[in-house]
Amino acid sequence: MTPRRAAAPRFDLPEPDAFTRPYWDAAAEGRLLLRRCGGCGRAHHYPREFCPYCWSEDVGWERASGEATLYTWSVVHRNDLPPFGSRVPYVAAVVDLAEGPRMMTEVVECGHADLRIGMGLTVTFRGGSGRRGGGAEAEGGGEAVAVFRPRG
Repeated sequence: MTPRRAAAPRFDLPEPDAFTRPYWDAAAEGRLLLRRCGGCGRAHHYPREFCPYCWSEDVGWERASGEATLYTWSVVHRNDLPPFGSRVPYVAAVVDLAEGPRMMTEVVECGHADLRIGMGLTVTFRGGSGRRGGGAEAEGGGEAVAVFRPRG
């Protein structure tokens, strides 16, 4: 009998909990959610149970437009953690969402020489179990994760 080789660990998949489940379920359907504070009115990302600006617990889910602008980026040429090694080079980025928050993400479907500060981006999703919509990329398994591509 041939010994089974254990699957390599994945370092790109989130571990949802009861609080973040609505976020991941929306992503699986091709929707990006934010949290908005009922106290100060500001949106924030990543999802938290309280407002990081005024500490109010009066926060709720809101659908984001999916539009963003590129704030900064770095082209990653080496990453030994699975599955990133098979994706190099890739673009790790920070984007400004139209609703205000900044978000760490990846830019896809764009030549590295074409990246520009302030360029318009739109959300798409990588991974998931096939329940999603909204132009998700084909890389199955785990939760769908928001990435961004050039607008248009």
